[in-house]
Amino acid sequence: MKLRYFAWVRERIGKPEEDIEPPVDVATVAELIAWLAGRGEEYAYAFENPKVIRAAINKSHVKPDTRIAGAGEIAFFPPMTGG
Repeated sequence: MKLRYFAWVRERIGKPEEDIEPPVDVATVAELIAWLAGRGEEYAYAFENPKVIRAAINKSHVKPDTRIAGAGEIAFFPPMTGG
C-alpha cells in the first residue's frame, strides 16, 4: 500500500510518500501508526502524539479504529484549520 504524508508529518519523516507492506497483525489505522512510530526516530517524532494525526484511506477520512485491509492509499496529516 502507498502511504502519503502531509504538512509537518511529511517534514518530520523526511519524505512525501512510500510504499510499504505492514505486518499481517497490523489491522487498523491506529495499529499502523503505532507500527510506523517504531520504524525509526523520524517516524517516532512524526507520530509522537497519535491522537492529533488524521488519516484518510483512498481519499476518505477515517477514524483510528478503521481497518486498513484492502487500502490502496493511506494519507496522514495533522489537524487542519479553516480560514
